[in-house]
Amino acid sequence: MDTPNPIGTVVIAGGSGFVGTSLATHLTALGVPVVVLSRNTPQATSRWRHVQWDARTLGDWQQELDGASGLVNLVGRTVDCVKTPDHRDEILRSRVEATKVLGTAVRAVAAPPPVWVQMSTAHIYGDPPSVVCHEDSPFGLGLAPVVGKAWEETFHEAILPEQRGVILRTSFVIGLDRGAGGGALARLRFLAKLGFGGRVGSGTQGMSWIHEADMNAVFERALTKGSMTGAYIASSPNPVSQAEFMRTLRKAVGMPIGLPAFTWMVRLGAPIVMKTDPELALYGRYVASRRLAEEGFEFRFPDLGPAIADLT
Repeated sequence: MDTPNPIGTVVIAGGSGFVGTSLATHLTALGVPVVVLSRNTPQATSRWRHVQWDARTLGDWQQELDGASGLVNLVGRTVDCVKTPDHRDEILRSRVEATKVLGTAVRAVAAPPPVWVQMSTAHIYGDPPSVVCHEDSPFGLGLAPVVGKAWEETFHEAILPEQRGVILRTSFVIGLDRGAGGGALARLRFLAKLGFGGRVGSGTQGMSWIHEADMNAVFERALTKGSMTGAYIASSPNPVSQAEFMRTLRKAVGMPIGLPAFTWMVRLGAPIVMKTDPELALYGRYVASRRLAEEGFEFRFPDLGPAIADLT
């Protein structure tokens, strides 16, 4: 039987955002000491320690890795933006450069963390219209798959041979607002309450999602289970279409009306009004983890309805 290892100090690189704040909250509730490395001080009231880091250069921060039980790397510029050439470049560089310097840092300390959990993206599989992708599915084409592949390749080059490495190809994490933006769910909830939470484009594009409680449980498992290694999809076993996701969200907030947004409206309005990439709404993917299922991981929220209800 694979007995979970006890967790000592966990260093979360890039932990000041929504996912990092949620994970730090979860770990500290378990009594685990947490150090967050980031440019910005976390907005949420915290019981963890923050250490300044520009995510590109070495410095005194690297000593936080010496003797730590685990390293979680979440560093990466948000993709929720208009994809200008500068933004595309920064989306890639922020991920690759941070991972490289973490690799240099673990080589510079006497006792590097024995496990390194690396964030990646489920968007690495591209935007297939209907097929459900698993860990062994082929990667897609476009900016996100290119970034995802570069991110993972850099991780493989950076990690020490003696470290256990886990890659989490993460989908849309839904959770509560703890002063770190609340994730994209907060924006979708607001639109649904106004009656704008209808079908976007065809509405058939996949929305793969995971409740933050399950995301944190996957992180915890990755940090403690010695048999967990390699790449995993971090997503609910039951992805839904965009139309179904918004229908469920409207029901949760008590709004019977959901005005549709036609493709031309999204292409015109997203960059101007929402300051984001229209393809984030018009395209999607269906993913589910075959490896977590085979290893007996049990989701607390496998279905969307109870997951949304828990967060509204």
